Amino acid sequence: MKDLFEGVYLKHQKNGESICFIAGRAGETRFVQVITNGTVRQYDGAQGFCFGEEGVAAELPGVQGAVRYGPLSPLRTDIMGPFRFLPMQCSHSVYSMAHTLAGGFTVDGRFIDLTGGTGYIEGDRGSAFPRDYLWVQCNDFAQPCSVMASVAHIPFCGRSFTGCICAVVYRGREYRLATYRGVRIVEASSRRLVLRQGRYLLEASFAAREAHPLRAPRTDGMTRTIRECNRARARFRFWEGGGLVFDLCSENASLECEEAAPDGTKRRGALL
Repeated sequence: MKDLFEGVYLKHQKNGESICFIAGRAGETRFVQVITNGTVRQYDGAQGFCFGEEGVAAELPGVQGAVRYGPLSPLRTDIMGPFRFLPMQCSHSVYSMAHTLAGGFTVDGRFIDLTGGTGYIEGDRGSAFPRDYLWVQCNDFAQPCSVMASVAHIPFCGRSFTGCICAVVYRGREYRLATYRGVRIVEASSRRLVLRQGRYLLEASFAAREAHPLRAPRTDGMTRTIRECNRARARFRFWEGGGLVFDLCSENASLECEEAAPDGTKRRGALL
């Protein structure tokens, strides 16, 4: 199946300040979206923006600067597991769970210094975003920890199921919870996520603050509006074999919770 869209999400964070870039294409149309703590900006075309494994640079109206990346920290194996070989509506990639930053961006004349901060990179490609999904990501903790989790409605071969992918990296050790590993989704909402898989239990609670409107892909182009909060309050607790591995909180988690009808209208429970 030919991908109708593809995009990369680059997050940069330090001391409560954050700037995220979403760069990609929908069909032949390229775009860049920029999320700061208080604003979201939409740019048609890719002029003035470039990125790679070594960093990112922007010369966009109202947003200029560059950040160099330290060594990226990819997962040991593809987050999609065996589903990467199948024609999925939306396939996900995680390029770096956490890496160091050096540099910054000037936004409307104010410089955001990101040196010493932490970055994260992921990507999506396919024909459309899932109809319903929850996505949360955070690596802003007092201890070395990075969490990414998504629960989504997955259409497949004329049927559908609720799928889950989740990666936890704590003090250098990687844990994987996923549908293809037998995870059980106990709860998934805009306020709480609970996953069980064998010896593992992840409990996360969220409290979204301001959520920004973003354009998202459907089969007819970037015609859907979703909302993302990149400063959600969150608490993550993780157990292995009944023993608590960590209990960590953050004021700077990224969160999307979308419950959309096929025509793109909101359903009750979506992130407002």
